[in-house]
Amino acid sequence: MLPGVDLEGLILTIGLLGLFVIIFAESGLFFGFFLPGDSLLITAGVLASAYPQQLPILFVVAVCFIAAVTGDAVGYTFGYRVGRRLYQRPDSRFFRKSHLLAAEQFYERHGGKTIVIARFMPFVRTFAPIVAGTARMQYRRFAMFNFTGAILWAIGLPVAGYALGEAVGEELDKYLLLILAVVVALSVLPTAIHVIRHNREEVTARVRTRGRQGRVTPRPEPSED
Repeated sequence: MLPGVDLEGLILTIGLLGLFVIIFAESGLFFGFFLPGDSLLITAGVLASAYPQQLPILFVVAVCFIAAVTGDAVGYTFGYRVGRRLYQRPDSRFFRKSHLLAAEQFYERHGGKTIVIARFMPFVRTFAPIVAGTARMQYRRFAMFNFTGAILWAIGLPVAGYALGEAVGEELDKYLLLILAVVVALSVLPTAIHVIRHNREEVTARVRTRGRQGRVTPRPEPSED
């Protein structure tokens, strides 16, 4: 979620078309990684309960679902057609053939659940379909998990927001900011845990390596004989 953005005012201004554009961009375009995703979907569902004529919940979930599916499909296509060209050049800091081989092996084993889980992880959900295309993940398999992830994310979150709005009722304005804060925290939590765990393992490995290098093997004392 972008700091200082009034999601309620934004959604009411941009409407269904704007929702489609934002969800589509965040799902598969490079520049869409910074856009609000989870909080936007939850807020859209909440507002659908407060403004049923302006934002019918059926239209909201349909628009968000189509945007999520097509956005991921475009990201996959981009990675499939363009991504591999970046690895045909001599190895650079960010594009190494070893990285591509590792991605291919990873998506061969874990690509399905990655596409689904990435939906709920900011930043990751933007690049996951692009990497899947670059790694040549089978499209039928990708499409199946793309649909599954879109149902859980692009339909599940607005419906949850709608149910929450119906439950809160007239006191919606009082709790909306708190609800969004909790949603943002929960969406960022998996990524934060992964980064902390990865960095902790890397730091621990470096400390152990330096510790081994710092050890001086005592020389045997010369014999008096």
